[in-house]
Amino acid sequence: MTRTTAPNPEILTFEEYLTYDDGTDVRYELVDGELVEMPPEADENSELARFLFVELLKHVPFQMISYKETEIEVSGRRARCRLPDLIVHSEASKAALAGKSRGTITRDMPPPALVIEVVSPGVTNRIRDYRHKRTEYAARCIPEYWIVDPQEQQITVCQWVEGAYEDMVWRGSDRLQSAIVPAFTLTVDQIFAMKS
Repeated sequence: MTRTTAPNPEILTFEEYLTYDDGTDVRYELVDGELVEMPPEADENSELARFLFVELLKHVPFQMISYKETEIEVSGRRARCRLPDLIVHSEASKAALAGKSRGTITRDMPPPALVIEVVSPGVTNRIRDYRHKRTEYAARCIPEYWIVDPQEQQITVCQWVEGAYEDMVWRGSDRLQSAIVPAFTLTVDQIFAMKS
């Protein structure tokens, strides 16, 4: 997925971003105050995200999972807001969104329990998911962050331990282990083959 900056390069505050409407169905992330267009995912990435959504439903109530519709305000040089592939809410993050007109978890709200990103092809996307988003989600104290990497056929589970993420990398016949979804028992091979 190649991301492009919106045609108007003006710098937005987070509040301006929340009210931004260009009259299209284009989805954006806010990166240091700039709108960055989020084009449609590669088919493989979308299938992986949907597969994980279905598998998570076996362990987590439907209303606690967000599929590409809830964004998270994160820290950066300027205003930043990310739109993860999947979120498993904490009770507190779900409650904080009740009655809101927009699915945005702001910095003054409790974090979700789990964020999942499927890595898109390209060096820029890899750096964004492995480095930038990892740092941003850690700063929000999100208990668990999964980096699902089709290119490397691996899943990195970043778990919040005593103020920092500790990473575990799972490959092949390894069973994914999650503190947030402990009953999740698929192997990495099963996930990438998209069969249970």
